Parts: sequence; structure tokens; C-alpha cells
Amino acid sequence: MTSIEESLVQSGIVLPPVSAPAGLYQPAIRIGELIYTSGQLPLVEGKLLEPSGKGSVSEDRQDEVAQAARTAALNAVAAIRSEAGSLDAVGRIVKLTVYVSSAQGFTNQHIVANGASALIGEIFGEAGRHVRSAVGVASLPLNASVEVELIAFCPLS
Repeated sequence: MTSIEESLVQSGIVLPPVSAPAGLYQPAIRIGELIYTSGQLPLVEGKLLEPSGKGSVSEDRQDEVAQAARTAALNAVAAIRSEAGSLDAVGRIVKLTVYVSSAQGFTNQHIVANGASALIGEIFGEAGRHVRSAVGVASLPLNASVEVELIAFCPLS
């Protein structure tokens, strides 16, 4: 059976280094068998992904911002790996929360969130099946278009 780490390499998915916190918080914290991530933005090398990672989301941008949600989810998975030591320690992704900076009247937050959900499925397979919330908000830090949080179950050895 191929490990999650081996599958990651085979699929060509590269996890970024964990972004330094922009405030007084930790990127991820383990409490018992659960790892919680802080909200992760679509940052690439410390900068918001251009142009999809910035600004309010409307129907004409929902598909491009789904790619930004994928980038934010990559950052969240990297934070989980940093706390767990290896993605092979993850038994299941429990919950995904996606916050979308929504223009007035935008109601397709779930379509943006699909970008993050698809990535989680690619990386973790069946263990990536999760519950999810997709929430529209007025604005996000740094004028980001999307922010992602994960909760992972990591059994203690």
C-alpha cells in the first residue's frame, strides 16, 4: 500500500514551507488526536496568489478563486504535516472550513470551496472525505479572497 507521502510525490503535489504567522498565533496546534490549523490564505512565497488570491468574489471569479482555495488548502496541509511530522500520521481529515470574501449577492461559496475539497481528496483519498462549511464574509486579512481551516484526526501511537 502506498503511503500518503509517497502518493504526494507521485502526484507531483508539492507542499510549500509553512508560512510564518502574521500575528500572535500558531499555524497548527495538536490537542490529543486532533490537529487544528489556523486560517490559511492563498500565499505563495509570502505573497497572495495573483490575481485569484485577492479581493471580493463574484460569480465571474468563482472558478479562478477555487484555485486560490486549493493553494490555501495546500498551506493548511503543510501546517498539519509540520505538527504531525508526516502526512502518514493523518487518519482522516475531519472538517474543512472555507471563508470566501464575497461580493454583495454572491451565494456560490460552495463552488469556491470545491477547490480546497478536491485537493484534500487528491492527497488523502478516502481519508480525505470530510464535513465542510463554506462561509461568505465581508472581508479577509490582507484583502485575501479566501481563507481555509482544517481539522485532522491523527491517532496517537
